[in-house]
Amino acid sequence: MPTALLSVSDKTGLGDFATRLIELGWDLISTGGTATALRSAGIKVRDVSDVTGFSEMLEGRVKTLHPAVHGGLLARRDSPEHMKALEDQHIAPIDLVAVNLYPFEDTVARGGAKPDEIIEQIDIGGPSMLRSAAKNFESVTVIVDPADYPRVIAALEAGDDDIDLRRLLAEKVFARTAAYDAAIANWFGCERAEIFPERIAVSVEKATTLRYGENPGQRAAFYVERKHNGIAALRQKGGKELSFNNLLDLEGALFASDPFQNETCCAIVKHTTPCGLATSTSPLEAYKKALACDPVSAFGSVISFTVPVDDETAEAVSSLFVECVVAPQFSPGALEILGRKKNLRVLEGVARWEDHALDYKRVRGGFLAQERAADDSGKTEWKVVTKRQPTEDELRDLDFVWRVVGSVKSNAIVLAREGATIGIGAGQMSRVDAAFMSVHKAGLAGHDTKGSVMGCDAFFPFRDGVEQAAEAGVLAIVQPGGSVRDQEVIDAANEYAIAMIFTGKRQFRH
Repeated sequence: MPTALLSVSDKTGLGDFATRLIELGWDLISTGGTATALRSAGIKVRDVSDVTGFSEMLEGRVKTLHPAVHGGLLARRDSPEHMKALEDQHIAPIDLVAVNLYPFEDTVARGGAKPDEIIEQIDIGGPSMLRSAAKNFESVTVIVDPADYPRVIAALEAGDDDIDLRRLLAEKVFARTAAYDAAIANWFGCERAEIFPERIAVSVEKATTLRYGENPGQRAAFYVERKHNGIAALRQKGGKELSFNNLLDLEGALFASDPFQNETCCAIVKHTTPCGLATSTSPLEAYKKALACDPVSAFGSVISFTVPVDDETAEAVSSLFVECVVAPQFSPGALEILGRKKNLRVLEGVARWEDHALDYKRVRGGFLAQERAADDSGKTEWKVVTKRQPTEDELRDLDFVWRVVGSVKSNAIVLAREGATIGIGAGQMSRVDAAFMSVHKAGLAGHDTKGSVMGCDAFFPFRDGVEQAAEAGVLAIVQPGGSVRDQEVIDAANEYAIAMIFTGKRQFRH
């Protein structure tokens, strides 16, 4: 009679799985709460202590760490020596193991758990059994994911000795235990406030295979740290499946609107950088102001709102070809209106970064890791360095444009007026070119740059950027400062009666 050992925290599908094993003639062994759950369902099961000859001890910390368990899992069935050793020790082979681990990650994620409670959710016996069974996959079927119960039962019912299935299940085990250990290691690092430990254990799970990558011919997939967090937490309400480039632009749109979460904001993003961003009293007005910045580039864009989208806003958005729209909520009418565009992806919900999340960038042979850019909407270090002080209206626009420029690809220059961008110069190799491009783009969209303010993501290395601003009629500039030629830049601003603020912080986005 084949033997299965069942020990699970997640009891999804357990009763049906165990019942089918019994019907197929299997003997069931179980532990603690799993055995109780099975017996409550009327399913016959033996306690693991009947196999080991030892009761659970240390409040359940030790129950399966025993040669009778691991010998039964690790013995090679094709080795006479191994089988003789089992016989000599009166150990029966164990042919199937179903184990999912203590909910360590969920306990940490829900917040508020004390360290002692979290430590007790570090599973020891579970990973040990899984690894033993997975190592001996040629003889033992191992299940770490309840979703695999049906396929295992199907193979058993068919009498199919499916070695490829057992190999795949073993692979899933080692991926799961690696992720589990990574979560534990990262928690210990967070507990001692270590941002950059000696080793970073990154664990991600495939959410979906994508049609292709940045270009057709490049295979791609979307991996997530947690299936119910970040972008993965958004609910798609309509449209085609998300593409690789959609996901990148979606992150760019959320990143651009993040500094305006307490305001009514619309960010329009193309190729991960804003082509328009505005705040207003309603989502419709914010959208109109953002679109006016660069309506040509907005074609095929991704749009992010910080507030619910109503019917009127949806009607306006639907008149433009848009790839994706994301908002905390959509009215029923808005969903119906946007749903008429069969290819438009509509995403509802809030996507947040986890606390203490690092920002990774891939380079050949490794990763760069940095802290995520902090919200720099505060003005505690701002300093007016020119003779002319900015007016109150200018200060409001300087605060706005400083928050915007941090989401624009460097070198970045942004022109703004009355809570809306009017010209964006992004990704230029020189800062004066970025300044020129911002003015040029504003002109293409029909905006008068006179009376606007300018935001610059890093210092002006020369006075030519200020001269470009003066020619466009800019009244005030916000920039980090820090150049060896700061005084020359300040002198230029004074010559043109431009107010200038140094923030003391750079906002590069490479």
